[in-house]
Amino acid sequence: MKRSGTADLPLHYGYVPKWLSDRMAKLGLAITEAVLSEYGKNEMLRRLSDPFWFQSFGAVMGMDWHSSGITTSVMGALKRAVNPHFRELGIYICGGKGKYSTETPAELLRLSDISGLNGNELVRCSKLSAKVDNTAVQDGFQLYTHNFIVSNTGEWTVIQQGMRIGDKTARRYHWHSAGIRSFTEEPHTGICGLNQGYILNLTAKDAAPAKQGIMQLSKEKPDQWLDDYQRLIMPSHHEVHAKDVNLKRLGSVLWLAHEQQPENFEELLLLQGIGPRTIQSLSLVSEVIHGTPSRFEDPARFSFAHGGKDGHPFPVPVKTYDETIAVLQHAVYKAKLGNTDKSEALKKLHTIAENAEKNFTPNNNFAELIAKERNDSWKYGGKTVFGDAKPPRHRSKGVQLRLF
Repeated sequence: MKRSGTADLPLHYGYVPKWLSDRMAKLGLAITEAVLSEYGKNEMLRRLSDPFWFQSFGAVMGMDWHSSGITTSVMGALKRAVNPHFRELGIYICGGKGKYSTETPAELLRLSDISGLNGNELVRCSKLSAKVDNTAVQDGFQLYTHNFIVSNTGEWTVIQQGMRIGDKTARRYHWHSAGIRSFTEEPHTGICGLNQGYILNLTAKDAAPAKQGIMQLSKEKPDQWLDDYQRLIMPSHHEVHAKDVNLKRLGSVLWLAHEQQPENFEELLLLQGIGPRTIQSLSLVSEVIHGTPSRFEDPARFSFAHGGKDGHPFPVPVKTYDETIAVLQHAVYKAKLGNTDKSEALKKLHTIAENAEKNFTPNNNFAELIAKERNDSWKYGGKTVFGDAKPPRHRSKGVQLRLF
């Protein structure tokens, strides 16, 4: 059995406004299509099972970079956008938050009728994964959301989240079917988290073999299983601090976007006409699509693509967001017709920024960077749940910010 990771998150209350949820669905679908086209269904499921990638995915969509709300909002947007294209994409999302989580079995059975998948077996996997995290492994978090993502080949990923009322935190659990052999005979490859006392494993047919398996795991060296198990703990502070971001990586993106215009790179000629602010967003979106797992250790960095709905690190630049969606959708459409030039150009954004990091030294003006983004937000149609961004009362002229 493979449980790929957990994420500990502060609880966030509130709502996702329609102007953002609609855009999240469009961008989520475009990113999903790009990943499927370039890397395939199994890779998309693997990425969703990675807590660091998932958090970065949510941040690049304009959600609060560290909050529990990323889980339900991202999965809700993806479900609305991806499911109507199941026959084309081969990915289907079941479940959701609260009462929608209980509808997962019925959704899986309906899916099996049109896909030929073993619906009863998928229902069993869904229920067992929830039982393990909610009851069998008692860590103080009670599940309130459960999503089961399945491909037309039968591979699946589970993303579910539990709440602990006492300290107002949530914990997200990620599962991946790759390598699964048995829920009842194989223990977790990793059980990580704050010590909550004894762990009860009631998934085993006999308690003795289960306990023996857990003891065996505890004797193994951590580096033997950490590659398969990841734990992401997000801070309680809402603001984005410099310590939350790899400034070298962020700085190289800003350099690419604002210092070196795309026409200076032969590989990026097809992106001419796109402004520096959109290049900044597209560079981070490109990394979500093409970046390797080690690139997602600082999810907060991806909030510099489209800000956050609560204004952290800055309001969502709606005009830039729409242009990002349009460019990505067009690239995906062209790729389906056999013309991959724009897809390759977008891929180059990530490659150039990554190469620039090798000899890159950022300056310590992170606060000024955020201030500039907030001051300029009104130019790009900045919005938050509190309203539209306004021009600053005293506009400075000719200010150029450098993070390098």
